[in-house]
Amino acid sequence: MSFREDFLWGGASAANQYEGGYLSGGKGLAVADALTGGDGIHGVPRTFIAKMPDGTMKKFGNMEEVPLGAEVIVDENTYYPSHVATDFYHHWKEDLALSAEMGFKCFRMSINWTRIFPNGDDETPNEEGLQFYEDVFKECKRLGMEPLVTIYHFDCPLHLANAYDGWVSKHTLEAFKRYAKLLFERYKGLVHYWLTINEININTNFMMNGVHDHISNRQNAEQARYNLFVGSAYAVKVGHEIDPENKIGLMIAHGVSYPYSCDPKDVFAELDDSRHGKWLYGDVQVRGKYPQWKLNELKREGITLDKDPGDDELLKEGVVDFYSFSYYSSQAIAAKTDDKESSAGNQSQGVKNPHLQASEWGWTIDPLGLRITLNEIYDRYQIPLMIVENGLGALDKVEEDGSVHDPYRINYMRDHIQMMKDAVEIDGVDLMGYTPWGSIDLVSAGTGEMRKRYGFVYVNMDDDGNGDLSRSKKDSFFYMKKVYESNGEDLD
Repeated sequence: MSFREDFLWGGASAANQYEGGYLSGGKGLAVADALTGGDGIHGVPRTFIAKMPDGTMKKFGNMEEVPLGAEVIVDENTYYPSHVATDFYHHWKEDLALSAEMGFKCFRMSINWTRIFPNGDDETPNEEGLQFYEDVFKECKRLGMEPLVTIYHFDCPLHLANAYDGWVSKHTLEAFKRYAKLLFERYKGLVHYWLTINEININTNFMMNGVHDHISNRQNAEQARYNLFVGSAYAVKVGHEIDPENKIGLMIAHGVSYPYSCDPKDVFAELDDSRHGKWLYGDVQVRGKYPQWKLNELKREGITLDKDPGDDELLKEGVVDFYSFSYYSSQAIAAKTDDKESSAGNQSQGVKNPHLQASEWGWTIDPLGLRITLNEIYDRYQIPLMIVENGLGALDKVEEDGSVHDPYRINYMRDHIQMMKDAVEIDGVDLMGYTPWGSIDLVSAGTGEMRKRYGFVYVNMDDDGNGDLSRSKKDSFFYMKKVYESNGEDLD
């Protein structure tokens, strides 16, 4: 058998896309709560409404810059998909039971920072929020599932974003340290698998993380990135001190990249893209320091990081136990892109790969790319790996009898799991687990849509917030149940 006996099969979710319970139980506002829906197929972005310094209101796309001094607000007349999402807050027992029925050994979820500290930096935590997660973790244990908990998953407290420019500020970093330490203390013995910061390599790329002027102001972006690294290292260090049994990983958005051609300019463009987009984040969190090329770049561009005494030692001490990542698609990188078609995916970069097909949202479907990715990472770092997001966002049709036939999703899962199996069995990659994304339907982070569904369980909710939130099993539920129960041996 190729997969280890204790392989962590499961599914993944995130509070800002799944939990709902907007302002319930003492929860405060996160930046994600101010993010509208969009239309990924037609290129309509998610937006924020911001109050400008002169008092006027203005809309900004999620990937646009919100200027310093602008205050992102939640407008009572606007629909925000995260406010209900698919309502794990009120359906958690049902959802955990479905996950256990499917054969989960691991349930990945995130804690909503503002459910614990409503403003992010409150003097005392919200006990009702702490108790909610404690109840969830105890139920996971009762059902035989290990919780895999992401401490920070795109949910910067809105107060910290507006008052302190989010992760640019050391105030936010210190608030995060306090928040992380509390989680390790409160849930000692209940949670042994942790991820520090979700997709840390895209955290400074958009306003959801509270960073204003994140494109034109490189100093802001680099300082925010540095503060995220320090926050992650602190979480690893204190998590190990509080409970040496804790296994704590990083989390990176990691799609494989290919040079568009064998032109050396394309090859170097891909190398440079991968260094900036992936390897920097692994190097800091696995090796404990900035790579030399990045230090040279910062010096060349006149960027000076605001460091505290002891930060360098903290980065070295706070290296992770395992490397976790999301993998959905691959991309082709060209030195010159003017004459080439974009890859079109709402979260992807690069140019269209003529050798591969794409999903309805333009995400390239590349199972072999997952095997390549596993080998690239393991060859570089030689620590255990875990795939904590992978899946196909697609339009699902509910038949008259309530069934959902999704052979396209089954094909996607089978082909990617086979590549995992080959990487383990043939290549010798140390893979510890697999939690596909959105195992129960949730709101898309990139587009805010419900119709872009990933789950093996269908949730009756549409893009406009209509639906009774009832759950039903898709065909892929039964397929994945078979795969999990066979420890990945039965893929037919």
